[in-house]
Amino acid sequence: MSPAVVVLKVGGEVVASPQMTTVAAGLVRLQREGRRLVLVHGGGPQLSALQQRLQIPVRQIAGRRFTDEATLEAMKMAVVGQVNVDLCAALRRAGLQPVGLHGAVLARRRPPRVYPGAGDEPLDLGLVGDVVGFDMRLLHLLWQDGRVPVLACLGVGPDALYNINADTVACALAEALQADQLVLVSDLPLLADRTDPHSRIPHLQAQQAQELLHSGAVQGGMLAKLEEACRALAQGVREVLLTTDLGDNTTRLTP
Repeated sequence: MSPAVVVLKVGGEVVASPQMTTVAAGLVRLQREGRRLVLVHGGGPQLSALQQRLQIPVRQIAGRRFTDEATLEAMKMAVVGQVNVDLCAALRRAGLQPVGLHGAVLARRRPPRVYPGAGDEPLDLGLVGDVVGFDMRLLHLLWQDGRVPVLACLGVGPDALYNINADTVACALAEALQADQLVLVSDLPLLADRTDPHSRIPHLQAQQAQELLHSGAVQGGMLAKLEEACRALAQGVREVLLTTDLGDNTTRLTP
């Protein structure tokens, strides 16, 4: 019987916070239980901070970043050069053996499309990509050696690099691996009432999640998380966890 596969997405806001220590300890526990781990990370806060320092405008559409050439150059520096290194260092301090990767996601440019919460007209997000595949052989080689692959959310196309939302990468990877579990780690839980931090939703079925998406109750970055979680469930991932700590502050999504 093959080991269970867990795909985890970690936001840049988590990597830069004390919360990362708790998350790393949870990952050590999962690996000791025999799980095969693969991490995907973003770097939104770090990228926005660098864009501000470089005086590159930050444009957000439906919780997603518009990416031009200047933004993509800044992304290489912030996401690959800073967040990937910091995340791997945090995992190694916890006792894991991470390997940072930024060429394992294969992509093509995304055509204009309609996004939840952004009206009925198709939107072009610029140099943003869709996942078309992964270097699976590399992932399996690293697992066989006890390593933890850590993927940055940059996609490699035939003649260009593309920014891809890290939740999108993680969900596509979970689908490709037919993962037992997809875990989306962020700094905020999924709340029934955004003004009440104690209103965490403990469990949602896919249909309930879809209704929540279209109700307007979910906004910002959580829109992308919930949208991609629903897609992953529809493609065969057994369950998705939206969590801040791999512990009590978790929402479980099932088909």
